[in-house]
Amino acid sequence: MPRKVVFIADADSWSGESLVTRFSQGDWDLILNSAQDEQEWQDVIQFCRAAGAKVLITHVDLCSSRDLTTMLDQAEQLLGPIDVVIHNSSLIKPTRVESCMESEFVEIMQRNTKSAFLCTQTFGRKMSARRSGSFIFVSSIHNEKPTGSSFAYSASQGALKMLAHEAALFLGRSGVRVNVIEMGPVEGSDTSFPSDISGLYNDYRYKIPGTRLGTANDLGDLAFFLAGEESGYLNGADIRLDGGFILHYMDHRMNKPVEGETRSQ
Repeated sequence: MPRKVVFIADADSWSGESLVTRFSQGDWDLILNSAQDEQEWQDVIQFCRAAGAKVLITHVDLCSSRDLTTMLDQAEQLLGPIDVVIHNSSLIKPTRVESCMESEFVEIMQRNTKSAFLCTQTFGRKMSARRSGSFIFVSSIHNEKPTGSSFAYSASQGALKMLAHEAALFLGRSGVRVNVIEMGPVEGSDTSFPSDISGLYNDYRYKIPGTRLGTANDLGDLAFFLAGEESGYLNGADIRLDGGFILHYMDHRMNKPVEGETRSQ
């Protein structure tokens, strides 16, 4: 079976290492977009090569259609057509509706949403012509649920979700699938979304019915499934990966350990 090629939009992100590890072990070659020099990736490259995977490090500006087109042409010459695009670029900054600077809002929307639009447009043209391919947008439960601390981030995720739906409708006619992973809490989410008007992330671990926070490995496994043929009928889906966190609605019903009880995490 010929190897497939995956493009990971932000290999430097919290999810990057897990995505690289999961795909390199599964007969995939990888294009890793990074802000770091290639020297910083030598250990990763050696690891992937040991697993039989080819790796290409790129430094493309995701908000430049010209740069994306140039990179795509070069990458296809080296590795072949790109089968899957994972857009996991995400910028979170504290922003309030009443005080957010225009420059802050634009920065977040460009990093999180404009980049996704241009990736969809640029890669989508090639995939449509081949009548195959898949996009996986790594989003958040905050594409619907406010954070109480970063309205611009929530707005960017809401826009990303609708972009994915529109793309699934259009690109799906050419055999290209588009799906969204809505990430819930991971370690450190309470510091990512500090708020004095929302208690959403107070004791957030215990608002998950199983009291286990999500990890980058959970994301990597789900992305790998969505990239494969087993998920071939999934298009336009929003898959919530939050352990049931968003279902919680009463703090006094949290699944906290009783006094003296210890629980492995």
